[in-house]
Amino acid sequence: MLGFAIVSCNSLKRVEGDRVLVTKNTLYADDKKISDEDIRSLIIQEPNSNILGYPLRLNLYNLAKKDPDSSYREWLARKPKREQRLANLLSQKQVDRLGESFVVSGLSEWLKKIGEAPVILDTSRTRKSLERLKLYYGTKGYFNDNTTYQIDTIAKQKVALAYKISLGEPYIIDSVSKEIASRSIDSLYDLHKTGSFIKEGEQFDLTNFNNERERLTNIYRNNGVYNFQESSVTYDIIRDTTKLADDQKMEVELNIENLRSRGENTITTSEYKIYRFGQVNIYTDYLNNPETDSLQYVKQGDYNIFYHGKLKYRPKAITDAIFLKKDSIYREVDKIRTYRRIANLNNFKYPNIEMVEDSTEAKLITNIYLASRRKFSLGMDTDFTHSNIQYAGIALSPSLQARNVFRGAENLSLAGRLNLGASKDPNIVDNSFFNILEFGVDLNLTIPRIWFPLINSKKIIPYYMLPQTRISIGTDFQKNIGLDKQSLNTIYSFNWSPNDWVKHMVQLLDIQYVRNLNPDRYYYVYNNAYKNLNSIAAPYQNDPSVTDFYEQPIDPNNPQLIIPEGTTGFTNAVLNDDLIPPGSLQYEEVSSIEERRERLTENNLIFATNYSFTKNNKQGLNDNDFYRILVKAEAAGNMLSLLSTIVPFEKNANDNRLVFGVPYSQYFKVEFDYIKHWDLSRSNVLAFRAFGGIAVPYGNANSIPFVRSYFAGGSNDNRGWTAYSLGPGRTDDLNDFNEANLKIALNLEYRFPIMKNFKGALFADAGNIWNIWDNVTNPQAKFVGIKSLGDVGIATGFGIRYDFTYFVLRLDTGFKTYNPALEYSDRWFTDFNFGEAVLNIGINYPF
Repeated sequence: MLGFAIVSCNSLKRVEGDRVLVTKNTLYADDKKISDEDIRSLIIQEPNSNILGYPLRLNLYNLAKKDPDSSYREWLARKPKREQRLANLLSQKQVDRLGESFVVSGLSEWLKKIGEAPVILDTSRTRKSLERLKLYYGTKGYFNDNTTYQIDTIAKQKVALAYKISLGEPYIIDSVSKEIASRSIDSLYDLHKTGSFIKEGEQFDLTNFNNERERLTNIYRNNGVYNFQESSVTYDIIRDTTKLADDQKMEVELNIENLRSRGENTITTSEYKIYRFGQVNIYTDYLNNPETDSLQYVKQGDYNIFYHGKLKYRPKAITDAIFLKKDSIYREVDKIRTYRRIANLNNFKYPNIEMVEDSTEAKLITNIYLASRRKFSLGMDTDFTHSNIQYAGIALSPSLQARNVFRGAENLSLAGRLNLGASKDPNIVDNSFFNILEFGVDLNLTIPRIWFPLINSKKIIPYYMLPQTRISIGTDFQKNIGLDKQSLNTIYSFNWSPNDWVKHMVQLLDIQYVRNLNPDRYYYVYNNAYKNLNSIAAPYQNDPSVTDFYEQPIDPNNPQLIIPEGTTGFTNAVLNDDLIPPGSLQYEEVSSIEERRERLTENNLIFATNYSFTKNNKQGLNDNDFYRILVKAEAAGNMLSLLSTIVPFEKNANDNRLVFGVPYSQYFKVEFDYIKHWDLSRSNVLAFRAFGGIAVPYGNANSIPFVRSYFAGGSNDNRGWTAYSLGPGRTDDLNDFNEANLKIALNLEYRFPIMKNFKGALFADAGNIWNIWDNVTNPQAKFVGIKSLGDVGIATGFGIRYDFTYFVLRLDTGFKTYNPALEYSDRWFTDFNFGEAVLNIGINYPF
């Protein structure tokens, strides 16, 4: 603390003479404190930034030498023979240049660059801030406001500024009239005037006038006036001078002038007209072949399609993307939808739409110029990875894309995956550096419409909603990863977006088949299960029926069951031959271990259908004040269960119906994910996330497949625990990979700038997983109601991030603040230390 106080005193190092440091700004309007950041941003002179009250960048700036070359010369002269000794060792020229080096001068310049100069009180800038505040409140109707400021000394050479505004009474709109020059748009105004932002009896607010100007422009441009100019809308604000001086009322007159056209030397005006579309011409390969004399022509409905040589696309595939219809009234929204739809096809470069007025009547000749993208394109992504399975890895993802494969703007892509990883797992016999392997391939077909036989989806989901059908099939192989899985995936899905903020997705078929190639490796992979089984078997090592299950000769202090013969033999002896009395605690534990082994080693067949809804109001990458909602529901196995009433499926020993020898999964799953960001000030952001999910098995299953279950912990979840190590419930890292079918997670993170591209964060994570309505019997792992929320794990910590613009490299340190696996009296802060902390490395923000 003493060192911290000494460094803090350094904030005045560059505040010399009678100058003072500004440390705080406060803003009052009619004695009410204003915290609105939009208003506070009008203050020009902001105090130095700080991190949790500490002015880091200011103190870094103060560490720099004010005149590093003079300081260097002073250091040389401090001892008479110092400069001569250096000259003999180096040379006089190098001694002279040393003062210009990075060590002496460059370091100081770097500290100044990443630091922040002290904010010295400048009353001229203070007065300028008052002017800006006065202008702002003037836009809100306070035309008689008075502004002052007050300087308060809070310490030696440190001051706080208080800006005070006396608002007075605001002006009120007494009446609204209009003067519209063009007759055609005058009638349009009357049809839509009820939605006006400017209303009688309301307080004057310039924002409403700007909103009304934008509203009228939008109305006219979407009702045929394609060339309407926003600048044509003006306002006259009149105050009756015959009324009393304290009468704060005003009259507003809305003026909409005629269209202004600029010629070479003159400006002419003309009435606005309502336009309809005349001919709509589409040039499919215009940029590649700009000459028009060799164009061929085909008519598709109301459209004229021009092309060179052979038309590459079916005419309907192109016209379905055009929302500008012949003889219909011009609407700006249709033009925007046409741009979005063509771009979404991913077959053309960004289109050019040209409007040409017909000189004889109010019609528009529309020319749409398209330029096709290349038929084939190659891609390659490379990633370097790190996880709890592999300490180093490289992933290669080559891809080939073919466009317009069936002349309907369909896109076909073939993507491969190759992941080479290095693992120190002693159970892997491969001694090469890259000893784990994963590879796969996916084939995807994207159709720019909802493709479903016998259904005309266009009436339900119009093309302006950018509907797509995706059909994919893929396979994946793993070697030396877990049980060496092979998976086959097939997806048949639809998605569409009614607007920029909402997206719907329906996966009509989501089929996944997972085959475990080496189930005998189970106890090598799941070491915790092996240790538990081994400890239960130890007292029976000399039993004649058990002796053969051990490695020979048996070490009496450390007996080891043979994998897999010994482990299987021992569980059979317990569960089938009554080696341990049924109903005893050890018997139940062996039964639980064996049930989990059977579940994780059996092959899985998931035949699911799901729907997801996403709403996101984020406006671009730099928007720090937004929310996102994701709701997803999934049902699996119902179609096969319905089919079982007709087809007599085979059954296994557990009475589960089999498809191709595999018991199919049956469950219902629902998830809710909510993210909210608040922009506090000066790039400070508060981020919140809430997640809840539950998957309930029924019918043909009494548990959830591992690939569809939930886990807790990790860099994007509860950062005080590693992935899969938290839960279920209050169990203490019971299995190597802990998972369950119910999850609750809450995350709160305060993000702030440190210097330049370095960002910092403080976070608190809470959550856990539980078993509910499945075959798990351990009471510590089960969710039994509200009291189970006492088993929520809480982690707090800090992080540092570097922003590369295109992605963020993240390093977070999480501490176990409340550990539900401990006794109630020891749960808080027992493991709150660096020895128990978890270091998380991630790419981009966790939420």
